[in-house]
Formats: sequence, C-alpha cells, structure tokens
Amino acid sequence: MPKAVTSNEPSKRRWYDRIGPGLITACVVIGPGSILTSSQVGAKHDYTLLWVIITAVVFMLTYTTLAAKLGIVSQRPLGDLIAERTGRWLAALIGLGAFFISAAYQFGNNLGVHSALAVYVGNFDWSLSVAGTNINPFNYLVVLFNALSITFLFGFANLYKALERLMMTFVALMLFSFALNLYFARPNPTGLLRGFIPSYSPETWDLSLLGLVGTTFVITAAYYQSYLVRQKGWGEAEMRSGLVDARIGAVIIALITMMLMSTAAVLLKTVPTSVEDVAISLKPLLGAGGQAVFCLGLFAAAYSSFLVNSMIGGFILCDGLGLPSHSEAMAPRLFTAAVLLVGMFVGLYVIHTGAPPIPAIVAAQAATVLAAPLMAGVLLWLTNCKSIMGEYRNGPILNSLAIGGLVLLILMAGRLAIYNVWPALRPLIGAQ
Repeated sequence: MPKAVTSNEPSKRRWYDRIGPGLITACVVIGPGSILTSSQVGAKHDYTLLWVIITAVVFMLTYTTLAAKLGIVSQRPLGDLIAERTGRWLAALIGLGAFFISAAYQFGNNLGVHSALAVYVGNFDWSLSVAGTNINPFNYLVVLFNALSITFLFGFANLYKALERLMMTFVALMLFSFALNLYFARPNPTGLLRGFIPSYSPETWDLSLLGLVGTTFVITAAYYQSYLVRQKGWGEAEMRSGLVDARIGAVIIALITMMLMSTAAVLLKTVPTSVEDVAISLKPLLGAGGQAVFCLGLFAAAYSSFLVNSMIGGFILCDGLGLPSHSEAMAPRLFTAAVLLVGMFVGLYVIHTGAPPIPAIVAAQAATVLAAPLMAGVLLWLTNCKSIMGEYRNGPILNSLAIGGLVLLILMAGRLAIYNVWPALRPLIGAQ
C-alpha cells in the first residue's frame, strides 16, 4: 500500500510529530530508582561520577537506536521475528523476563508516588476506626493512582497518542523541577566540569556505581522502543526523525540524571536511603518551596513510569506469547493491567509492613540475569540481519558500541547472579 504524501514530506509535519517514542522512553528511565541512586551517588561522591552517566547514556542511546531502526524497517513485532528464526520459546522467555522486571520496577513506582505525597500529607492523622481497627486511608492512595492508570489504559482507542501527550507534560515537569532545584543549589562550575573526566579511585568504584549504570542503561526500555516507533506509525521515510527522537530522549535522561546528582553533591551531606529522605533533606536547605518543587518532579517521575513501565511488561509478554501487541488490541492492555496490579499489591505490602518483599526482589533479579543480556543480544543480532534490515544494517561504530553495552550487561548480570540471586536461592534448594 503506498504511503501518504505527508509521510514522505516530513518537513511539512508539526514538530511534535517528529518526536515521541524517545520522550516516552526517557519517562520510564527516570523513575524513583534513578532519582534515589543519582542522589546517593552525588551525596557520596560529589561530581566525580558524572562521566559514568555519559557512558551509560551512550549505551542506552545505542540500544534505543537499534530498536528504533528495527521497528521502523521491519514493521513487525519483535516476537514474530524471533520466533521465525529460533522458535517461539525464546520470544516467550524474553516476554516473561520483561514482565517480571517491569513488575519489580512497578512496586518501586508505587513507593515513589507514596513518598512524594508523604512529605506533605503523610504526617496528618488520617486514621479511621473501622470495626475496631485503625486504618490509615493515606496508605491506600496508591490504589487511586493505579485505578486512574487502568482507566487511562482502557479509556482511549488511540492509546499511543494519548500516552505521548501525557508523557510530554511529565517530561516538562521533571525538567522544570530538577533544573530549578539545581539553580538554587549553585553547583561549583569547576568541580562539575571535572566530573566529566573519567577517573578511578577505590572509594568511588562501589555498588553505587553499578546502581547508577543499572538505572540509566535500562535495556527493557530500549527494547520497547521498537514497539513505540510502530505505534507512532513511522516507516522508512521517518527514519531520520526516529534517530533524532532517540537522541533527544537520551539527552533528557542525561540532563535530568546529572541535575539530580549535582544538586545532591551540593546540598546533601548524608547519603539518603529513600527518595523521601531526599525530599526531607532539601527543606532546610532550599525551603518549603524548593522541597515542593522537588516533590513535583518526583511525583512526575514516579507516576509517568506507572503506565509506560507496565506497558513494557504487558506488551512484550503478549508479543512473546504470539498474541497481538499493537496498541489497539485488548490482550496487551490486560497484561499491562496485570503488571499494574502486581506492583500495587507489592507496594501496599511494603507500605504496611515496612519490610522488603524478598521473593519479589529475587524473582526480578533472576529475570534480569536472564532477560537483560538476551534482549540486548537479540537486538544486536536482528539489526545485523541483511534479510531484515537491508541497507540499514549496523555499521562498525554502532556494532562496537552495542558489543560494549552487551558485555557490560553480561558482567552486571553475572555479578547479580553471584552476589544476589544465588545467596537467596541457596537456602531454598538446600545448597551448602
């Protein structure tokens, strides 16, 4: 079928028709986990690890570019491409891994929204006596936000278009909030510039560095870019727009992460243990107004990830199982709602008990060990297939960067398996 004239004349389209998927990807990467990790690294190491952000974002951009190219050129679901070449089992394995990873991120998003609200309303006595039991309705506000997300999910025929407009608003809020906090923090320009020079010292190369990379180079979000560009309706005529859009998303990720780290480097004298700690620490330094601005950004970061993160798990799992994965289909919306509900119930458990959900964390870590390198490897493999990509196959520079990112993911997965997953599994299997 011939394409519409407008698709071959991108210069006549409105500016916001040339962006979108990259902004959505930026929203899911910048969540409560990345805010906390960036603040911890800034408070502990000042500006010295700013160069790590650039490195992680380069790898993130590399894989976002691979996924965008693959989606634009193939115009087919990744699950079908994988199944044709290896069998449905690999596509299903990747889908299950993405589902568990997204569910783990999702309970973190619930806790992030709860923390942003707790700074202001959590100290009020909301307790109600119901059948002789004291209940705090504030602890159930996340149920309302999940209900709103599910309503949004099923309320639009063109889900992608509605999601894109909403995410543009959240990106603007995050940029405004964190840039304003950085302005009032007044970072040291010389120290900030030195932070972009790669350096090594035993004190800085710790788990916080791995956490910074892990919350910035999010392979599930990069993988999902292939779905987003197809939902956007881009074809080969929009290849340039797709690549520019991926770069804009990467720049937004880098800017917000660097602003958070630099603000923490100036203002935080102790390492925070939660995003709520970060917000509380800012009040005596920036005043109630500065704290409110930070909480606005935190809320935007957490809630913007609600739908996108859950869609990653729901859509990739549907695709892996051979079900329809386009945004108008019902099946991926149902799977997305399942991710939302799993994240909500685990989040409520943590809010009520204060205890970490160990089984859920171990399951997500195990899924990451398997799925993250697989997803990267699949993107690298498929974008080098001449039968799929034709003239758009990867060049040597893109392949070199992609191989570097894959090696990094394998090393991080290996460390996670050895130091986190295996110690948790040993008691269950009776290993000595």
